Amino acid sequence: MDKVIIFDTTLRDGEQSPGCSMDAAEKFEVAQQLARLKVDVIEAGFPISSPGDFQAVKRIAGTVGRGKKGVHTPQICGLARCVKTDIDACWNAVKDARFPRIHTFIATSDIHIEHKFKSTRAQILDRAVEMVKHARKYTPNVEFSPEDAVRSDFDYLCQVVTAVIDAGASTVNIPDTVGYSVPVEFGNLIKRLIERVPNVKKAVISVHCHNDLGLAVSNSLAAVLNGARQVECTVNGLGERAGNAAMEEVVMAIKTRKDLFRASTGVDTKEIYRASRLVSQITGMVVQPNKAIVGANAFAHSSGIHQDGMIKNRTTYEIMNPEEVGIEESALLLTARSGRNGLNNRLKHLGFHLSVKELDEIFERFKTLADKKKYVFDEDLTALLSEGKSETPETFALEYLNISAGTGTIPTATVRLNKGGKVFQEAACGDGPVDAMTKAVDKITGLKPKMEDYSLRSVSSGKDALGEVTVRVDHQGLKMLGRGTSTDIIEASAKAYVTAVNRLLAASNKTGAKPAIKEKI
Repeated sequence: MDKVIIFDTTLRDGEQSPGCSMDAAEKFEVAQQLARLKVDVIEAGFPISSPGDFQAVKRIAGTVGRGKKGVHTPQICGLARCVKTDIDACWNAVKDARFPRIHTFIATSDIHIEHKFKSTRAQILDRAVEMVKHARKYTPNVEFSPEDAVRSDFDYLCQVVTAVIDAGASTVNIPDTVGYSVPVEFGNLIKRLIERVPNVKKAVISVHCHNDLGLAVSNSLAAVLNGARQVECTVNGLGERAGNAAMEEVVMAIKTRKDLFRASTGVDTKEIYRASRLVSQITGMVVQPNKAIVGANAFAHSSGIHQDGMIKNRTTYEIMNPEEVGIEESALLLTARSGRNGLNNRLKHLGFHLSVKELDEIFERFKTLADKKKYVFDEDLTALLSEGKSETPETFALEYLNISAGTGTIPTATVRLNKGGKVFQEAACGDGPVDAMTKAVDKITGLKPKMEDYSLRSVSSGKDALGEVTVRVDHQGLKMLGRGTSTDIIEASAKAYVTAVNRLLAASNKTGAKPAIKEKI
């Protein structure tokens, strides 16, 4: 298979994203990760742009670019306009690398030639050739980019590409600088260019696509299908305006569809996720959850149908293995849309093996909880199992609870309990909502236990976290514990208290005591 060179420009074009600038130490850290990722070329910066960027590129070239025995060593590239001072500064910044590269560029579209340069096509062509020759004095590894190539006159573009290859450019990059092209058009442009330029085999044809229309990756892949053998991209798709082609998407598309592209990259894909997280952390650019390859939901499944398929065979709903990009495993997110199979699979993962009857019982409680919160976490499941394993007879079951409380309001609770199909309801006031609830329960059960201890903790994370309440009550020297869970802490308190009361009643029945119960409809 042909190799597609991965040219990473996260440290140059990616850093140009508003708010994404990195200091020298941060650029160095990212460069080290890019080397672990085994990208072929790291465009470390634009040396002439500032003394700080010059020093950052120089440090990367002299360390990451030197490499170690047996370790992948990427080429270190610097960007330079078609200006001698730019090229000189670029060379001084990258020259310590084992494989240094100078990348020089000038616009070739009439829009830029006329309005930005106030020049002519002939003058731009001469300048491009002159500066490629100047860069060539330093290194044979010279890349040239005709900026805004997509909007350039095609015949003129071919003329420029032919001339710079003759001048010594070993790589010619065709940029869609403003993200204007679409895949069919861009792929055809690369195909026609390769057919038209007579000396094209002396250079690698590269592409650099921007994402203004959301087509940077598609355009880059269309170019690969039509003969391009270098793709310029960034981690997480960072870059000017809407960004660049996302490196992780390009690499994984080529790897996943090698049957179509008949090509490969040298990237160690298991380092992709780590690189994504690092760049996101340093730049502060949060990766959207539904982002391909590295988004939080990229390997997450919440639909019951999808989870069932995944459990039976991963390939039913995944075309990539998460381990390939450095993610530990696929996530079967338990939500209100999850089915029994998804729940049972997660419980088995946690070490719980339930019978069909037990699974049916917890599934009902799971659905009730899932309707109240976005995700059900492992801790929530453990709490549900614990709540449902009591061997105490359920004399009373909580059927209804309503609380009225607030500043300047007397806390009032209305509680309805079910006992063997009979409904008992009472209301009471208290010092707080929990106190009011316990007094209402006491009116129904006829017991008035003393609350010795009350504790509340968050079982899982988030604003919709499941709360677990544990109470310890004392009735005539008999002490009982009760535990309840809910996203509503008052409901959790009621469940815990009713559980404790049921245990007291069970113990009272053994001694022959018959607490009075008032029936209310």
